[in-house]
Amino acid sequence: MNTIVLTGPPTAGELADPAKAKAWKAARDFESVALNELLAPMFDTVDSAHGPMGGGDAEAMWRPMLTQQIADEIAQHDGLGLASPIYRQMLQTQEVT
Repeated sequence: MNTIVLTGPPTAGELADPAKAKAWKAARDFESVALNELLAPMFDTVDSAHGPMGGGDAEAMWRPMLTQQIADEIAQHDGLGLASPIYRQMLQTQEVT
């Protein structure tokens, strides 16, 4: 059994394996969802009714999409550092089963 180091993102060589690339995408997606949950309340505290966009129903409809996009961007640029340990744990779990 190989020992997996639980630090850092996967190397390009690792991601050449489709199963590992899929696991990395799942770990990044998980981090993005976690970031979205952390960011969403932040926008609830912003009074946008007096801002340049004027608030309203249309802004309320677009706000979750903006929050998700911000979370995706943060996750794609190493975010909070959750994706790497999650990815490594997924690989470790797959080796055991």
